[in-house]
Amino acid sequence: MNLDQLARQVHATSRLTGRFVLRSGRVADEYFDKYQFEADPVLLDALAARMAALVPTDTQVLAGLEMGGIAVVTALGRHTGLPCAFVRKAAKPYGTARLAEGADVAGRRVLVVEDVVTSGGQVVISAGELRGLGARVDAALCVIDRQEGGAEALAAAGISLRALLTRADLAAHAEHPTA
Repeated sequence: MNLDQLARQVHATSRLTGRFVLRSGRVADEYFDKYQFEADPVLLDALAARMAALVPTDTQVLAGLEMGGIAVVTALGRHTGLPCAFVRKAAKPYGTARLAEGADVAGRRVLVVEDVVTSGGQVVISAGELRGLGARVDAALCVIDRQEGGAEALAAAGISLRALLTRADLAAHAEHPTA
């Protein structure tokens, strides 16, 4: 599936209209329900296959953010062969009590993987916590960049954002759904 076909499929599968409050607190009139493309194994695999080319060559660990980034990072790991870490929003007080489960991140080049980036807030927070664990984090990868300031917020934190699709890519399919 080429990138245009993927954008069309993501748009058809996950775009909702209405009134939605985003994690950032912003209100939006359209929403990309990431769980719809993450729950479709064929579409998720096709997205991950295309995302693999965007992984920086010096990446040692893929770190998926709870909750949506977990499905994406697992699929991406299959295509890259890289180990994965699963990053919680907060460490649980029982069991291993770790913030990052799975692959060890200390002293390693870690790529943060997220499904949708809007403000970039959670990526910045999680990257800071991973850095606190000794990870070297200077890049993030997402399926959709909503182009609402996330890339700029990440850049301010020393993180470059790579996106498979942007809001503009998906908007093109709203205007020309069969193009």
